[in-house]
Amino acid sequence: MSILERSHLAIIQEVAREGSLTAAGARLNLTQPALSHSIRKLESQLGVKIWQREGRSLVLTQAGEWLLSLANRLLPQFTLAEDRLEQFALGERGTLRIGMECHPCYQWLLKVVSPYLARWPKVDVDVCQKFQFGGIGALFSNEIDILVTPDPLYKPGLKFTPVFDYELVLVVGPHHPLRDAQYILPDQLIGEILITYPVPSERLDIYTQFLQPAGIAPRQQKQIETTDIMLVMVSHGRGVAALPRWLVEEYASRFELYPVKLGINGIAKQIFLGHRETDEDIQYLRDFIELAGMNQ
Repeated sequence: MSILERSHLAIIQEVAREGSLTAAGARLNLTQPALSHSIRKLESQLGVKIWQREGRSLVLTQAGEWLLSLANRLLPQFTLAEDRLEQFALGERGTLRIGMECHPCYQWLLKVVSPYLARWPKVDVDVCQKFQFGGIGALFSNEIDILVTPDPLYKPGLKFTPVFDYELVLVVGPHHPLRDAQYILPDQLIGEILITYPVPSERLDIYTQFLQPAGIAPRQQKQIETTDIMLVMVSHGRGVAALPRWLVEEYASRFELYPVKLGINGIAKQIFLGHRETDEDIQYLRDFIELAGMNQ
């Protein structure tokens, strides 16, 4: 039993379309004798007649009509598949999977994704939330293509590109006694309710870079998933939070919030985009990183 090949379907389609072996052979770059031989060989391999002669014309048999219907369905799919694969190879089509290790960066990400999708109409974007604070492993296992993180972990095979700088600040409400302070020291948070994202304290900069070095802990830590609810709570005096200054400024028109510097020198941070070095030649990935650096 032979396997039906794409070339067989192309022969059936062209002979039916052109109505003669000479014309079909010209389209397939085959001489008439070569095409006749291919037809006889195909019929022999399949064990069924595909054409029959009626006078000087070739007419498809019932089996031939079925194969022609198959060819008309499958050949365009082969062409489409080849075009798509070429686009993948050239970095013009695909899905860019982004993992997040930065809870407040979703607002920033929206500003990048919108113009990016307009620039790359054949590339989709998928944001993977399940990789929060586990993104390095996801990069190595090819589950994501780009990792958004403030804490790059430099490993062989990975590359991290800084895309923007920001300052981590304490956020307080309008009636908080610290709202007009030039800066605060760690011991001023001893009696506070600190509202954070649901992340272990060892992954939160407010702890690792501010409170823990001074041996200080807040009175209570309250974890909230969404930024909006967190800031509503802060604006109503239910606690304080540590967030990027740019995020506080973006929400200023919706909530009455006051950013306060953490320590005399403040806490400076950067957001990085990490990717695999083997993906350097993917144009749509490189373009996302470039565009991200422009949207600070």
